[in-house]
Amino acid sequence: QVRMVESGGGLVQAGGSLRLSCAASGLTFSAYNMGWFRQAPGKERDFVAAISRSHGVTYYADSMKGRFTISRDNAKNTVYLQMSSLQPGDTAVYYCAASLATTLSSYSTMYNYWGQGTQVTVSS
Repeated sequence: QVRMVESGGGLVQAGGSLRLSCAASGLTFSAYNMGWFRQAPGKERDFVAAISRSHGVTYYADSMKGRFTISRDNAKNTVYLQMSSLQPGDTAVYYCAASLATTLSSYSTMYNYWGQGTQVTVSS
């Protein structure tokens, strides 16, 4: 049974930083590209970033470049999202996801497994 558990969310002031983690189990973690998405209240789920199964190739949504960094540790079956210079517009539930697709993707339909999400709230 695949399980993906996000952690590290919380309340932070504008300009602050947070590091999200997603621990995966029940799958061969190194075989999956990993991604982060987010969903704000009343909005669609948006792509944040993705990282390849090996070699650390990364892909970011334009609005995240320079502020967010995705990384992974295959030995720990964990993917991370370091977020800095956070703004109220970054408030959302953040989800990690695993994809067997051959290339990195920003489309949620290309991801096979999802975590339950972790809330990030940025106050002004």
